[in-house]
Amino acid sequence: MWFLETQMGDKKSMTEEEVRRLSWRCRRGLLELDIVLQRFSENHLATLSAQELLAFDSLLDLPDNEFLDVVTSRIKFTSIDVLTAKQLDALAMQSVLTKLSVNEEING
Repeated sequence: MWFLETQMGDKKSMTEEEVRRLSWRCRRGLLELDIVLQRFSENHLATLSAQELLAFDSLLDLPDNEFLDVVTSRIKFTSIDVLTAKQLDALAMQSVLTKLSVNEEING
């Protein structure tokens, strides 16, 4: 994937341009999701591991309502066929979802 091009030893990291591109993908149609993703992008995006980036990228492929349902734990990511078909690292996905939910302060 385009955001995993730069390597530093064993760990892959993103360039500033790659972070900007992925941040642009975080713009969504739902205000609630935009708020969550903006905070997540500012606080965590540049420090995600390669596996977390794959998990996050897969979440970004979801329709807005489904994505919000996963972030707010209304549905489990394991119940979404498109995510389970990708055989993503479950720990990485859970880490991303935890970071997203910590930033989900829509009501306050």
